[in-house]
This record gives sequence, C-alpha cells and structure tokens, in this order.
Amino acid sequence: MNQHILIVEDEIVTRSQLVSYFENEGYQVSQADNGLKMKEILANQTIDLILLDVNLPGEDGMMLTREIRGHSEVGIILVTGRTDKIDRIVGLEMGADDYVTKPFQIRELQVRVKNLIWRMSLAKKGRHPLAFSQENKGVFRFDNWVLDTNRRSLTQDDVPVKLTKAEFELMVSFSSNPNVVLCRERLLNMLSHRVDAPNDRIIDVLVRRIRSKIEPDPKNPQMIMTVHGEGYMFAGNIYAA
Repeated sequence: MNQHILIVEDEIVTRSQLVSYFENEGYQVSQADNGLKMKEILANQTIDLILLDVNLPGEDGMMLTREIRGHSEVGIILVTGRTDKIDRIVGLEMGADDYVTKPFQIRELQVRVKNLIWRMSLAKKGRHPLAFSQENKGVFRFDNWVLDTNRRSLTQDDVPVKLTKAEFELMVSFSSNPNVVLCRERLLNMLSHRVDAPNDRIIDVLVRRIRSKIEPDPKNPQMIMTVHGEGYMFAGNIYAA
C-alpha cells in the first residue's frame, strides 16, 4: 500500500502543486487548509506523514505539532516562510521531525519526505541505518556504492572511483550525516586537508567534483542536494555494509 501523506496548507496554489507532485510520485495524498480539517482527517484515516504549514489560520503549525505529538508518532515536516533559526528550533522542540523553509525546491522536499518515511520504517523494525557491527564499522552503503573509511576507498559495483583526499573526507562527512543539512563552514571544518585558500567556496568546488563522479546526471543531483541559503544535504539511504 502506498504511503499516505497529509498536506496541510492554506495557500491553495501551493497546496495544489504539492498534492499534484506527490500523487505523481506515487503517494496517497490527502489535503487540508486548516487545523480543524486536519484533525478530522487524522481521526478517520491512517496517515504516515504530515506536511504542515506553520502559518495557518486559527491554530498555527507549531501548536498543532505539539498537540499531535501528544498522542501520535506520525512523521511531521513543518513548512514555513519564516527564516529565523529560533523558529526552527522551537518547531523541532514541539516534536516536528524536520523543518523546511520557503521557497523550497520541491525535489528537496520530496527527498526529505522519502527519507523520513524510510527512517520511521526502520524504527518500527527496531533497526537503525547506522547501526554498524564491529567488523563493518566505518563502511557505508548507499544504492550500489560502498564507501570504506578504513581502506579509504569508494567503489561502485566493485569498481573503484578515484577521489582526492579532500573529496574523500567530504564524502565521509556526508555519509556520516545523512539527511542533515550541513553548512559550508561546518563542512570546511570537517576537512583536515585545506585545499588552496581556506574559504567556504572551496566546498562548492569539491561538491561539484564529487557530483561529477557519483551522480548519473551532475546537473540534476539526486544524492548531494543543494539547500539554498543553507548548504548541502546528502540524500542517499545509508546502510551498514
């Protein structure tokens, strides 16, 4: 059965675009334009994940998140036009699983939805994506790739891909923090080998080079996503090797 998403958004154009997109992606989609309608749907249907706008008429998304979290473990991604980091922190403290600011790339939102549903499915099975056994510690699998930090190697279907030291360290940083937005400064601090001038723009260069090696279409990246105004997010589903 397809995963069921509830989109709660009072702006009709945005809501219609999201409904259409996620239906085309194969999800079952319900929609609401306020908290009251959202509660009616939650009371009568099984929902896997809620895309919840913060700025709703009546009860806002923050208060609704706290109310939902009091009795449900459903996935919640807050969607808002607010850019204040304090709002992001408050939203997560209220119980949201993720937080996306407008304007957003719909592909980025879809990746966040997919990965949150994936993480919740693992949690239900009592598994953790990064629960390494001792002998496999430091080895990451994503799609048909294997990143081995012990051997300092990256392979695709057992075929090695050459990476510079800085590229390899950046791949380790991404693989160790899947589905987490990493700013350029943080990524720069994760590099032991500062390439040329130590400025955060070098991260863009390294990301571009890595994409050329691991992305089927580097101009339309599916694994290393650009989060505009924030940094980069690794969207691969990481498993212990």
